[in-house]
Parts: sequence; structure tokens; C-alpha cells
Amino acid sequence: MLRQFGPQDADRIRSIVRSKVPFLPPGAPGHVSGVKQWLAHGVHGLRRSGQGVHLAMHDNDDRIVGAISLFKTSWGAGTTEVGYGVHPLYRGRGFATEAVRALTDWAFATTELRRIDLTANLDNLASIRVAHKAGFTWEGVLRAAVLEDDGPHDLVVFGLLRDDDRTSADTLPRTELRTPRLLIRPLAESDAPDLAITAADPLTQARIGVPRGYTETDARRYIDLAERMRTRGQGLAWAVEDRATARFAAHVDLRDVDWANRSCEVGYMAAPWARGNGITAEAVAAIARWLFREHGFRRVKLRATRSNPASHRVAEKAGFVREGVERNALDGEDLVIFSLIPSDLP
Repeated sequence: MLRQFGPQDADRIRSIVRSKVPFLPPGAPGHVSGVKQWLAHGVHGLRRSGQGVHLAMHDNDDRIVGAISLFKTSWGAGTTEVGYGVHPLYRGRGFATEAVRALTDWAFATTELRRIDLTANLDNLASIRVAHKAGFTWEGVLRAAVLEDDGPHDLVVFGLLRDDDRTSADTLPRTELRTPRLLIRPLAESDAPDLAITAADPLTQARIGVPRGYTETDARRYIDLAERMRTRGQGLAWAVEDRATARFAAHVDLRDVDWANRSCEVGYMAAPWARGNGITAEAVAAIARWLFREHGFRRVKLRATRSNPASHRVAEKAGFVREGVERNALDGEDLVIFSLIPSDLP
């Protein structure tokens, strides 16, 4: 899976350099004329300095599919940082996660290092997923810490300590569900226009705590945020389509996930063109059944303002039971509490 770069890689590296696919380690040649020198000396400079190492990721056919590095090593402090890149044709196959786990395991087993850092742009969801799957802990966000061609980017800082148990966070998988008339699928970038229209609709604005003047930019940010929350085990966002028209009809999200007690809260908003036909209730019920039957959840909570009878009807049609009222819970308005547990299902 991991090995040092060598002269045998010359043809493959030349092909990669010609394609201008940016995943090789820093310092890789920009022209094929520099490949031989880089493989003989440049790529090994970090290792020879004692400050880290650049390694090739390869598949079962010894084809280079990515690269991974340890760098910024401080032997006195016992720290280093890991970075990686995967060829676009091989992304999504688990190469990066496997490589990060293998290299960090090796580093802890063969050195006195006590901590390994990993950083990723906040909008780089693929890299964030790798960090979580490899057992790193999300420690914080450095605002506008990286300046790239399109401007500043926030940077997520992850850490892995020698004694961490490496157990990745429980997460809800990106799964499609179907009912006779609905497709319930993970929220996608392509949903941003319809999501923005739904969130900016006056009725939505009056009943749900959505920011005023909601735009497609806000929707895209929310979609990215929802996926980051999912990778941290904190929820899942769905788009609901009417199968007859293939059009976005509602948004349903799971939040406040308590894995210890297998409980969460569900929220939703219906598109203006899809209200009054039971679509949202049907979707909420299908998602709750999936949580109970596939993931062992014990309780799903639903809250709606007292002045939102349409949302109360959604809860009741989906089989939820009214439990009580949280007084003055949202901007001075009472929230009605509903819940659904497995024994409530028919």
C-alpha cells in the first residue's frame, strides 16, 4: 500500500506531470524533464533531513494512486503532521483513509512521537471524511488561515494522540429511501436553488427560524455544513423528491443525535409547491422507521411552535405522540413536543 518513490516510477510520474493533476507531494516537478532528478533526490530530501517522509500510495498492481507525507516533525516536542493526495480517478475508494491509518500506526510504533496533526480546508469534505474515518479528533477551526487563488479559507485542525482509541465517530450513512411516491435521498449541491426558494418562502420564514433573505449561497453553505455535521456523527440532511415529477418537495434533517441513548430530533420544511398533500409526513415516517429498524434508535423527537398547526399535523400523520409544551422556548413562543418510539409503529 505504501512505499518510497523510486526510479521504477519514472513513467508513471511523467504521465501524472503531463496530466497536471495536483496530488503529488510539495516540490514535485512541474515538467517531465525534472522527474528523474526528483525521483533520485528531491522526493527523498525530507526523509534525509530527518523531518519527515514522502511515500507513494499504490494499488494491488503497484500503480501509484496517491501520495502521503509526514512533515513539520518536531522530535523535541514529539509531533508531526500528515498530509495526503489521491489521483481523481481513484478517489472515493478508501485509499487515503487506509494510507493515513497505516502511516500513523507505523509512526507511533517505530518512533517516540506522541501527536500527529492533520489539517483540511473547511470546505474540503472529502479530506474531512478521511480524518474522521482514520480516527482523528476534530479540535477546532482556524478562520481564514489559508490563502488560495480564490481567497482565504477556514482550516479545520484534527489531532491524533498515541493513546487515542482510533475509533471513528458513529455516523448515519448517506442512504436513499423510497416510499410508493417518494424518493428520500441525501441533500446535494444541486438542491441549493429549490432549498433557497423553500427557506425564503414567507410561510417558512414565519414558522421556522430560518435567516431572513435566504439565498442560494446560504443554501450551499448549509449543504456543506450538513455533510460536515454528518461526518462528525451529529446528523443527516435529506432531500425529498416526488417520484411522479422528480422535483424537490421537502427537506428533512436529523440533528442533536445522542448515540449513547440512540435518540435524535427531526426537523423539516416543505417546498411551497408541495404543501398540503402529506409528503412531509410520509417522509418523516419513513426516516423514523429506518432509524428504528436499521440503526437501533429508540426515540425521535419533533418540536413545533404552538402557532404552527401545519407542523403539528405532520407530526400526527407520521405517528408522533404529543408529550407536552416547552414554554417560551423559541423567541418567547411555546414549543409543542412530540416523540416517536419503536412501539408506536403499526
